[in-house]
Amino acid sequence: MITKWTAERMRDVTGKTALITGGNSGIGFEAAKALAARGAEIILAVRNEAKGKEAEKRIKAANGNAKVTIMSLDLSDLSSIRHFTNQFLQQYSSLNLLINNAGVMVPPHSKTKDGFELQFGCNHLGHFALTGLLLPLLMETPHSRVVTVSSIAANSGEIYFDNLDGEKGYSPMKFYRQSKLANLLFAKELQNRLEAAGSTTISAAVHPGISNTNLLSRGSGKEPNALLKFLVKLFSQSAEMGALPTLYAATESIEGGTYIGPDGKAAKKGYPVKDMMGDVLFKADVAEKLWSASEELTKVTYIFKQR
Repeated sequence: MITKWTAERMRDVTGKTALITGGNSGIGFEAAKALAARGAEIILAVRNEAKGKEAEKRIKAANGNAKVTIMSLDLSDLSSIRHFTNQFLQQYSSLNLLINNAGVMVPPHSKTKDGFELQFGCNHLGHFALTGLLLPLLMETPHSRVVTVSSIAANSGEIYFDNLDGEKGYSPMKFYRQSKLANLLFAKELQNRLEAAGSTTISAAVHPGISNTNLLSRGSGKEPNALLKFLVKLFSQSAEMGALPTLYAATESIEGGTYIGPDGKAAKKGYPVKDMMGDVLFKADVAEKLWSASEELTKVTYIFKQR
């Protein structure tokens, strides 16, 4: 009988430093709590510091020995990302794990402070900039990892290179799918470039299936209606289960570029396994074009130092 992987099987990560974006709720919170329980020092990079402090209290209530630090980060603001990374690099001499988890989902058409469509700007460009600015430290930390959270929504996603800002027509779900496909393409292209540089750092992508989190309310400032809440609860798994692919990719022996998701029907629920859709969805020419556009838009140029 095959034993399903759960957080209880996660290896000890004492002494490791883990930075998690959007770790104050949902999948990010569950991942932070589980990693803290296994000894990792957790840095929660959050937009709302009050909610971050509340998450810190909850993590420490579950584990009195947990090491948790709250730092302010707004992924929809490049100046905030630069300020955050400058602070982080002053305070930390290593980074074992970066989990690009935060996101917004299906808000009305709106822009980031830098003029990007909100979902593409926050979910992809914000994490692209953050990872690039932290890359030197990641590559100096032996066997570090970058785990980027995508979505099964990426399966039907497309990158609208002629309409990245949504000014030529905007559909909330289409642009959410775009941002999540961008997450996957970024994670796999990052791995290709790390390999070419001979780095021990690896990049992986994950998706949580359909999980019951508060993602639908983010970005819009409104709670989803009662029927939508009911349907999400009926057809989804818990945030704790949804965090398993993230935890698996963060701690298990995997190959760089791996895409991890639930093992259930249509990858909607279940326990973490490799999802072959990652290889199906990855198109090298699209990923390279997206990378170039992302560097141009964020003004963050990745530097891969050869070992």
